[in-house]
Amino acid sequence: MQTIFVVKLTLQDAPLVFDWVGRLLNELGEEGDELGTLAEDKVLQAWREMADRFHVFVAKNAAGEICGILTLAEVFAIYANGNYGIINEMYVAPAQRSAGLGAKLVAAAIKFGRQQGWTRIEVTAPEAARWERTRRFYEKQGFVFTGPKMKFLLKGIVQ
Repeated sequence: MQTIFVVKLTLQDAPLVFDWVGRLLNELGEEGDELGTLAEDKVLQAWREMADRFHVFVAKNAAGEICGILTLAEVFAIYANGNYGIINEMYVAPAQRSAGLGAKLVAAAIKFGRQQGWTRIEVTAPEAARWERTRRFYEKQGFVFTGPKMKFLLKGIVQ
């Protein structure tokens, strides 16, 4: 079994984060196409403004090579009694899957959320058959399925 450790990245690691999220989007295919071209300057500015509410964790092997990534955003809702986290992106390199890396990333997010005093962490897990393995993974980590999330795209309205 390989040694894996999880570290938190910063804004200075943005190129690395963009690369790994890009890998996720490429693997998603059509579902990842919504991004279009990454507006790096816009994303970097938003990240700067949200630096205390946007967090990135990576799993590294003993050689220091990244094997997976998880992004976590802090949000607020009355139903959650205040602040809580949302896992927006999580990706483990295909060759490293089923080796416990994803579980370590989620555990780091949960530990961080507890340190922040959050009441919960949420993640989208659609009901489609394609996402069954993903749903089962999160359920093994202690998440409870409450249904998929819906979206309304504002493309063209906000530039």
